[in-house]
Amino acid sequence: MNKMMRAAVCVRAGGPEVLEIRELPVPAVRAGWSLVRVQGAGLNRSELRTRQGHSPAVRFPRVLGIECVGVVAASTDPRLAEGTTVAAVMGEMGRAFDGGYAEYALLPNPLLMPVTTTLPWTVLAALPETYLTAWGALDALGIGPGTAGRLLIRGGTSSVGLAAASIAAGHGVEVAATTRSPAKAGLLTGHVLIDDGGPLTGLPELWPEGPDWVLDLVGARTAVDSLRLVRRGGTVCVAGSLSGWIVPDFEPIAKIPSGTRLTAFHSDDLKGSTALLQRIIGEVEAGTHRAGVDRVFPLDDVAAAHRYLEDDRAAGKLVLVP
Repeated sequence: MNKMMRAAVCVRAGGPEVLEIRELPVPAVRAGWSLVRVQGAGLNRSELRTRQGHSPAVRFPRVLGIECVGVVAASTDPRLAEGTTVAAVMGEMGRAFDGGYAEYALLPNPLLMPVTTTLPWTVLAALPETYLTAWGALDALGIGPGTAGRLLIRGGTSSVGLAAASIAAGHGVEVAATTRSPAKAGLLTGHVLIDDGGPLTGLPELWPEGPDWVLDLVGARTAVDSLRLVRRGGTVCVAGSLSGWIVPDFEPIAKIPSGTRLTAFHSDDLKGSTALLQRIIGEVEAGTHRAGVDRVFPLDDVAAAHRYLEDDRAAGKLVLVP
């Protein structure tokens, strides 16, 4: 094994230019951890916000990346043989310790999810964070197989939005999804609504009584409005931060209609969920769901990948390959 590796290092808080390709020592394996040769890493909005300086606990320089897929290069866990295909998400990857934007990542053994698959690395890399988040958020809303009702997805052309729509439709739910860009509307199935920042037109005509559930992936900008849109007694789940993390001056009694429920989902809750990820992989292999890869970027182009995501040009998942 090489003693050095290439990694995209976030040297300080700032714009995409603070991501620098550097040669670093390959991390030494230690008790409770495994070394993974990274084959792909999905890009996520939370990594943009960490890079911008919105994660106070993160200390720079840091290799970002809250998820990756690859093969075990060395492990202290006898259940993880060298060459095993694994995925990892969250658990403070790319925050408390270096993450997936590198040729190798040293990761805690409990994070590693050994899987079997025939999918290409670039497709596999698009699944873990996206589909685990979509599945967990729908579960938080109470949506499962055989559920009947109406679901509004705000931020529908995000990777999680596309995945959630596919899963929910498979459960038998009627789905409507929003996008800010009419050019991206063709990516959506079911009912399509254009969200231009004003009142969400078309929803009262579609569902006069409102949706039963709202999966809000836009976050801070739309969360209060989603509480207004959902039917009385319905549920809103905030599981994304396309518009930021904080809702200013939020007054729960004033903003949450009586009987309406507000919940959230954080993908860290499903870290290490091997069986669920294997199920998702099988459904993608069978054609039930799609990975929704928008573009694949080489590690050298990590700054360009961040600009692409930050400029809201992505329609689906971006994947970084070393």
